[in-house]
Amino acid sequence: MKRRARGFSLLEVISAILLLALAFAALLHVAGASLHLADQSGQISRADMWAQAKLDALGVADPLVVGESDGDFGRDYRWHLRVAPWQDDHPPVDSPLTLYRVDLDVRWGSKRRPHTLRYTTLRAIEDRASPARSPR
Repeated sequence: MKRRARGFSLLEVISAILLLALAFAALLHVAGASLHLADQSGQISRADMWAQAKLDALGVADPLVVGESDGDFGRDYRWHLRVAPWQDDHPPVDSPLTLYRVDLDVRWGSKRRPHTLRYTTLRAIEDRASPARSPR
């Protein structure tokens, strides 16, 4: 008795290729999304680094001046700074320090799709007009 050689039919080969193509397309989509998220994470990390450097220098290398100012960190990142006296319902009596609210916005990206990170903190500056506290 002769055995007949059996192979795959044309329909089976086409369906296997289609299944592989769909799996490959899904894999490429996941890889592209992963690259996009990694790029976004890098941009946010750079913006955070620039903001931390600006806030660290404020009151030390850069004077703390009430008002608003703008600038840039280079090619892509811009900053906007607002400094105002901090308003408290119950300010400490006879304190040699004055508190200021500092708002820093770091922006990057295109005009169509800008990205912004906002930082808010308080800075204490010694008030030179008030007398120093006596030691206890």
